[in-house]
Amino acid sequence: MPRVYNFNAGPAALPLEVLEEAQKELVDYKGSGMSILESSHRGKEYAAVHEEATANYADLLGVSDDYKILFLHGGASTQFAMIPMNLLGKDQTADYVNSGAWAAKAIKEATKIGKVNIAANCEKDMPTRVPSINELKLTENAAYVHITSNETISGAQWKEFPKTDAPLVADMSSDILSRPFDATQFALIYAGAQKNLGPAGTALVVIRKDLANQTGDNNIPTMLKYSTHVETDSLYNTPSCFTIYLMMLVSRWLKKLGLSNIYKQNIDKAAKLYAAIDSSAFYQGAAIPECRSDMNVTFRLPNEDLDAKFVKEAGKQGLKGLKGHRSVGGLRASIYNAFPPDGIDALISFMKDFESKNG
Repeated sequence: MPRVYNFNAGPAALPLEVLEEAQKELVDYKGSGMSILESSHRGKEYAAVHEEATANYADLLGVSDDYKILFLHGGASTQFAMIPMNLLGKDQTADYVNSGAWAAKAIKEATKIGKVNIAANCEKDMPTRVPSINELKLTENAAYVHITSNETISGAQWKEFPKTDAPLVADMSSDILSRPFDATQFALIYAGAQKNLGPAGTALVVIRKDLANQTGDNNIPTMLKYSTHVETDSLYNTPSCFTIYLMMLVSRWLKKLGLSNIYKQNIDKAAKLYAAIDSSAFYQGAAIPECRSDMNVTFRLPNEDLDAKFVKEAGKQGLKGLKGHRSVGGLRASIYNAFPPDGIDALISFMKDFESKNG
């Protein structure tokens, strides 16, 4: 069957040319006589992949040798625990901004490790949003400040990042490299790969080296120490080689297109879809306009029965993955970097037709 328009929040759409390249190289990688899936993580074939992925992401993010690019197991959820285990000292406080479901999960893990101050909390606000910078009540000499740059479930996104005295840490799982930004404002950035970078299972971690080396707690398990992975270039144990290979191909694609062009395409896609929502009384956006995500467009119909009908009928038209997260319901169109602009036109056309029949 023809490829559908994939609106899933993650695992999400990958660039078609990346999939085709992986398909071409799958059985015999670079004339090695074996698949990259079978290649040793210590062998020359995979070593070249790993080195290029590391260099490409450092270049795309504009970070110097003061930072280390890591590819770590367990996705972003493991980082929820690793960050406080490594960075939150016994007599310190970490500031966390609760902007929604994913920020709340990070907070839940951090409170198991040490003292946490909720610097702002808008998790339950409706319509959804992220806090304004002047709402933040930060702790003096905090160990770090943690934000979630884009809330995948609620569809709310930071448009401007706070400037903090303490090291700034960000979960950028659902909007990393969707727009140009100053990565050096952050001491640590992490992102699950399955939204904008590649398949599920790996987290990209960008950490300032001085931060990675600050922990002296020998009780932290070896695999959960940042210093372990910095010192071994993410090769302490066998990494997720095929995932990193695909992340490398995605990084090539991003470099070819350029972040400024990706960003323009992203804001154009989102603006067109939000305009369709706002022009109708039948559809209602879930996030306040100032905080609307360019990556996850959340909206609702007049009732849950119509939501379910919309998802079912859209699926028959090749518009897949539009059901909102199970915790909040409604509808969600995830339109990450790899999502094609013509998919927005197809969705808007369906929305108009569905409203004419059900409005």
